[in-house]
Amino acid sequence: MSGLPLVLRRGGGNPTSTRDISMFERSPRHPRLRWSLSLAVLSVGYLGAYAVSQPEANAAVVSAVTADTTWLASVKAKHRQLFDAPAPGGGIPLIHVMNYYDTYNSVFGVTDKDIDGVLTFYGSTTFFGLDDSMWAKYKLGEFLNEKDGKGTPFTSNPWRTSPTIIGQSMPAASVESLQKRGATFILCNNALGIFAGMVAQQRGLQAGAVLADMKAHILPGVRLVPAMVIAIEQAQEAGIAYHRQ
Repeated sequence: MSGLPLVLRRGGGNPTSTRDISMFERSPRHPRLRWSLSLAVLSVGYLGAYAVSQPEANAAVVSAVTADTTWLASVKAKHRQLFDAPAPGGGIPLIHVMNYYDTYNSVFGVTDKDIDGVLTFYGSTTFFGLDDSMWAKYKLGEFLNEKDGKGTPFTSNPWRTSPTIIGQSMPAASVESLQKRGATFILCNNALGIFAGMVAQQRGLQAGAVLADMKAHILPGVRLVPAMVIAIEQAQEAGIAYHRQ
C-alpha cells in the first residue's frame, strides 16, 4: 500500500473515491480544516487495509498497548465538560477550553479548582498529544499538513506552549497553560497506533518501533486512554457535559 499522499490522489480508488474527496473539497472552505477532516476519515479506511495488508506490523502495534483506565477518577470538580476534538480546527478547541475556564471565573465567580475541562486527542488531533521531538523526528507538521503563517510545516508541537489561533499567538490557550489551570488532556491509544502505523509506512519504518517511540514522548500530563469511543462513553456515564468541536 502506498503512502498517504497517494491515498489522497484524485480517483485513487480505495479507500476513498473521487466523489468522497470532492465532498471534502466542497465542505469547509478552510483548506487546513478540509485536510483534517479528510485525514480523520481516511484513517478509518486505512486501519482496515493496514490490518489486512500488514498483519505482523499491526499485531506489533496492538501488542504494544499500555493505556490508562483511571483518568476519569481525577475529573471530579463541580463543573465538568469534555471537549470532543477529532480535528484541530485551527486551534479553536483550545479556545473553547480556555473560554470555559475564563467565563466561569469572570461571570460566575467560580475558581479554577471547581472546573474540569477535558480535551480529546484522536483522529487528526492525535499527534498534538506528542512532544516537540516527535514532531521534528517524524515531520508530523508535513504529515498533517499543519503549517505556520509562512507556509512552513511545523517541526514542533504548535499547541504545546504558544498556539497561533485566528492569526494571533495565544499562549494562554496552550496545552501547558490549560494544564496549569487543571484541564485534562486524553490521547486515544487506538488512534496513536493507527497514525503511528501510517507514519511508519510512509517513512519506510517499522510500525511497532514508531509507536513505542511516540508512546515514550507523550506530552507530560497527557493521559493515554485505551479508546476514545470508550472514554467518551465513560465521561457521559459519569455525568460530564459534552461539547462537540
